[in-house]
Amino acid sequence: MKSIFFIIAALVLSAAMFSCKTTKHINKALSAKDTLTIKSTDDSSAFVNKTLNNLKSHYITFNTFNAKIKVDYEDAKGKQPDVTAIVRIVKDSAIWISLTATILNFEVYRMLITKDSVFIMDKREKKFTLRSIDYLQDISQIPFDFYTLQDLLVGNPIFLDSNVIAYKRTENSTIITVLGKHFKHLLTLSADKNILLHSKLDDINLTRSRTADITYDEFENKNDLNFSTFREITVSEKNKLDIKMKYKQYDFNKNVSVAFSIPKNYTQK
Repeated sequence: MKSIFFIIAALVLSAAMFSCKTTKHINKALSAKDTLTIKSTDDSSAFVNKTLNNLKSHYITFNTFNAKIKVDYEDAKGKQPDVTAIVRIVKDSAIWISLTATILNFEVYRMLITKDSVFIMDKREKKFTLRSIDYLQDISQIPFDFYTLQDLLVGNPIFLDSNVIAYKRTENSTIITVLGKHFKHLLTLSADKNILLHSKLDDINLTRSRTADITYDEFENKNDLNFSTFREITVSEKNKLDIKMKYKQYDFNKNVSVAFSIPKNYTQK
């Protein structure tokens, strides 16, 4: 359960991206099939700019977010117990997460993340932890912050740079390759509206072999927002983790509470 907590609460999928707790190996971070080419022409530049602008037009903007998520998690030891996550976000201010062991219907962890702090309650052990926001980077070993987690939870692209080095058009999709400071990012967009369907992140440092695949599926259009209600993530370095997230309920711009009080009988870790 503890590893699931870090996966969901400290990135809901991305902090675990570079965890070293399982033993499945992935041999190569960058594959030849991911290599695309681009010609530097005015038409190419115009197409790339239009594609990026279309992608950004689908960014989910909101004031508050509330969701109930069923999380399936599998590592080298096999399928782990299901977890239910309750997520509440006040944009650019606070992310509140509760994790319940589904089979026992018992809340195990509660977490509050702000722009500068991370608060964690272990409700089973009656203990609490207070860390700086740098804790997210410490456990993930990537430049991961509050805003990245916020985007990840609502379904916006993460680690998106404007340095497009390649693109490819097919009948059903547009594929663009972006080279950032830390990652090569391969994005697959729908051909008609440029909605993000798949994101593949590869570490540009080949000695790390860090890679993550995020698939966005089962879209719903609610209040003119295209929202992916099912996401499948595979994260690997020297290990492999498979995570499936099904958004059973979600709402934007409703009243939410992110109150976080620590009982007096809890001890600090």
